Amino acid sequence: MRVFWSSTSPFVRKVTVFALETGLEPRIERIPVKTMPTTPDPELSACNPLSKMPSLETDDGEWLYDSRVACEYLDTLHDRAPLIPRDGAPRFEVLRLQAVGDGALDAGILCRYESLRPAAYQWSVWTDAQLGKVHRCLDLLERAAKGPSALTADALNVGQIAVGCMLGWLDFRMVAGDFRRGHPEVAAWYERFSERPSMRATVPYE
Repeated sequence: MRVFWSSTSPFVRKVTVFALETGLEPRIERIPVKTMPTTPDPELSACNPLSKMPSLETDDGEWLYDSRVACEYLDTLHDRAPLIPRDGAPRFEVLRLQAVGDGALDAGILCRYESLRPAAYQWSVWTDAQLGKVHRCLDLLERAAKGPSALTADALNVGQIAVGCMLGWLDFRMVAGDFRRGHPEVAAWYERFSERPSMRATVPYE
């Protein structure tokens, strides 16, 4: 298998953490690439019309995108406990948690891109709307961290990975300030989760 890879992409990190936790990471070759919305990488675009990472090539030569699809695929290849419950209410609770992590990341990345535009073209109303999504997701996670939930489950799941990578990216880019302020339960959960070897091995860097 191969994957388009960047040290700064939180969605690439999500798939990499998933692969490390399932023992599949040694089977995946990394293809380093740098891409921006205005300057897509030609090789990446040829494999994924969206020109987004991660894009994962299976052993059969099929390209899968995005991180959710890649993780679903990887979860079929190992013999450890599944990180995505197969059915029933537990499955949808984990998938909903994943959607919160991924959605907050999407909003944060839009803020990041907006900050890279020339100052005269930046739209503060747009940025504020995206930051509102991030903060509402953090508020939801704060409630989830206080009691039994997919976030606090003892068994690792893809929702926890998505949230952990989202919080790590917020720490890295600081587009929403310090997420720990006003979210002590989330901060405590992240402190514990970020000590996992898979998280320590994938800390983003420029």
